[in-house]
Amino acid sequence: MRNRITYLLACLVVSSGSLAQSIYKDNSYSPAERAEDLVKQLTLEEKVALMMDNSKPVERLGIKPYNWWNEALHGVARSGWATVFPQPIGMAASFSPEALHTAFVAVSDEARAKNAAYSAEGSYKRYQGLTIWTPTVNIYRDPRWGRGIETYGEDPYLASVMGVSVVKGLQCLDENEKYDKVHACAKHFAVHSGPEWNRHSFNAENISPRDLYETYLPPFEALVKEGKVKEVMCAYNRFEGEPCCGSNRLLNHILRREWGYDGIVVADCSAISDFHNDKGHKTHADAASASSAAVLSGTDLECGSNYRSLTEGVKKGFIDEADIDRSVKRLLQARFELGEMDEPDQVRWAQIPYSVVCSDKHDSLSLDMARKSMTLLLNKNNALPLERGGTTIAVMGPNANDSVMQWGNYNGLPKRTITILDGIRSAMGKDDKLIYEQGCSWVERTLIRSVFNQCKSKEGAGFSARYWNNTEFKGAPAATSRLTTPFRLCTSGATVFAPDVNLTDFSATYQSVFTPQETGEVVFDFYCYGSVKLLVDGKEIGSFTNKHGSRPRAYGMHVDAGKSYDIEIKFQYFSSDAQLNFDLGFKEEADIQRSVAKVKDADVVIFAGGISPQLEGEEMGVKLPGFRGGDRTDIELPAVQREMIKALHDAGKKVIFVNCSGSPIAMEPETEYCQAILQAWYPGQSGGKAVAEVLFGDYNPAGRLPATFYRNLAQLPDFEDYNMAGHTYRFFNGEPLFPFGYGLSYTTFKYGKIQLKSSAQTDETVKITVPVTNTGSRNGEEVVQVYLKKQGETDGPVKTLRAFKRVYIPAGKTVKVELELTPKQLEWWDSATNTMRTMPNTFDVMVGGSSKDSDLQKKTLKLL
Repeated sequence: MRNRITYLLACLVVSSGSLAQSIYKDNSYSPAERAEDLVKQLTLEEKVALMMDNSKPVERLGIKPYNWWNEALHGVARSGWATVFPQPIGMAASFSPEALHTAFVAVSDEARAKNAAYSAEGSYKRYQGLTIWTPTVNIYRDPRWGRGIETYGEDPYLASVMGVSVVKGLQCLDENEKYDKVHACAKHFAVHSGPEWNRHSFNAENISPRDLYETYLPPFEALVKEGKVKEVMCAYNRFEGEPCCGSNRLLNHILRREWGYDGIVVADCSAISDFHNDKGHKTHADAASASSAAVLSGTDLECGSNYRSLTEGVKKGFIDEADIDRSVKRLLQARFELGEMDEPDQVRWAQIPYSVVCSDKHDSLSLDMARKSMTLLLNKNNALPLERGGTTIAVMGPNANDSVMQWGNYNGLPKRTITILDGIRSAMGKDDKLIYEQGCSWVERTLIRSVFNQCKSKEGAGFSARYWNNTEFKGAPAATSRLTTPFRLCTSGATVFAPDVNLTDFSATYQSVFTPQETGEVVFDFYCYGSVKLLVDGKEIGSFTNKHGSRPRAYGMHVDAGKSYDIEIKFQYFSSDAQLNFDLGFKEEADIQRSVAKVKDADVVIFAGGISPQLEGEEMGVKLPGFRGGDRTDIELPAVQREMIKALHDAGKKVIFVNCSGSPIAMEPETEYCQAILQAWYPGQSGGKAVAEVLFGDYNPAGRLPATFYRNLAQLPDFEDYNMAGHTYRFFNGEPLFPFGYGLSYTTFKYGKIQLKSSAQTDETVKITVPVTNTGSRNGEEVVQVYLKKQGETDGPVKTLRAFKRVYIPAGKTVKVELELTPKQLEWWDSATNTMRTMPNTFDVMVGGSSKDSDLQKKTLKLL
């Protein structure tokens, strides 16, 4: 009460200036009060400058620069060293919200520690702030969507539970804490799940109210109401004709009014440009009208620069300054809540030591999460676990020795990565023998054989390098060096490209003479974050700038044996961490029979295949069969891998297939050719160890599929059809290859009779008890799942998940597993009111170990 009275008195004497200013600087006032005071002292131009992700300082009022854009999809991303957890779709397979919460508490520890270190240096750049643009809780509607790898699967209840765990782990909100730890962001609101290639102009239309409220909105509602998420990011596409970031229905009616959300809405990067660009939605004439409409619809913050035109919007009458004030208050309040406006020594979270980053404790958490994500799909005749002692094991496949694949996308850089090959080598017995033969790539029928050793600079073997501590190659070089092996340069973890070179704002040239010993097509292979130009004999043959993290690029050129070629690579720092990986080599055709012959003595072949985040992801430029813009056009395992596996099978080999992917792969032939299939996802920095522990039986897998694995493309509806009919297990009437919720164990479980009363009131929480017995010889974990179906309904879900619990059960023991269905979990679609609500209904309650009918027991529950 004292603060409120003082605040009101201060407002009456605002003309005196000094007292008014003291309010926003005084942390005894609430963040809302401080924001209310500060916004009154800003000019229109200053307000607008605060509404963009790269917010400029207002030095006269002591407002520091702040960059709102940070990422931590599965570990702090794009900002140097960080613990890298499995990709979210893999963590969803754990069906363990508790483990997920623990992981993201660790992630927020690292985010705070890194922010404190950056701030102490006076650095306020992208990927250094406290506003974390994660989690992605869009429904994984179709396995072809490239960004499905960032989600928590195809089920709205699973996505809700896991998403809330992420938000609570990150934000660590506590009424006893003066400041928030970090702020999370629910994205991408709301009806958004591909395609990637046309997302800037795509219109998701003719979506029934039922599909909207029953499938697309629940995770966002859960994050807002239960998770208390501090930010929501609106999507690129249109919804029913309006850009999502300008959708009055989504942002004002549903988000703000129906759900009572009063936090920040941020536009996805360049989404406001799509309002008026020729290649976008073209719903608005220019940046001023587009920006004004977005703010009036409730979008407070832009990732981009269109909002500069808001001053013009005010002058032209498109928007009032009072509407801008509303958004600026939300932004300032968030900064006060985080303690970003106050001295670090006043903020407990700012005292987290940097030693937590990539700590042993966090590495063990990443390993634990990878273990929990491992999903065993096939195990013929108990082919797994493998026996140690006197066994010859061949390890093959494009993902066997690929650390970058394991990192997923939107990732940080771990201090070490245990590849699948590393993990298997370490797990083998002392009398076992290992053969490694990659055999093939992901998609192409070629492999690249390095000829880096055929390059020689004036100073000797390899490339000579010159560095400038500016981005324009100006002046005398700050340093010179020579690289005698393929480039592996990265500034992550404060590691400079060379001594005396800046971590940021630098440029470099690398020169050599390449004299090939053979004629053919040489490939210049890059994996970079920054701007690159490749020149051969002074002629530019390729250039690119990667703006959102490292990406692969490759250029081919015909060369003649014995002829010399002057090679020059120009590199310029762009932002965040710089990276330059480079090699050159000749493509060779994959020789399947030759590779099979190389492993002829193997007792078992572990083929680590699948795809890669270099192929699937956000709006990518991949041009390979089966992929388009980061999406997939085919869900089959790429043909070259399929042929390799079949050849191994035909040669009489026992094949264990470890599939690494962020999306469901159609593996119907592989179920014939392989003795076992382990879905390993993109398993993070310790993923290779987790894979090996499962293969050798040191860990009993209990992962479950968070998305349906279909048999083939023919089982899928049109990718651009957003109506749910035929999509996901909830509306699919066919027989999938592996169903949602499915996963095997090295032990067996038997369910006793469900204990569930036959009727309940609509405001009552319903208790379910089921005894589950571990009938095998190994300790293990079972994921008990509860599904609902409304009796007599023909247009609703065939079943839908409404409760689950991952339970440890020792061998031979029985555990009474208790679950509950709250009134919220018993909500169902009411066509009379077009709402989801709890009302009298009769349900089939199904309990078991997967969504497959034969795995479920059924009882009737009547709500009165």
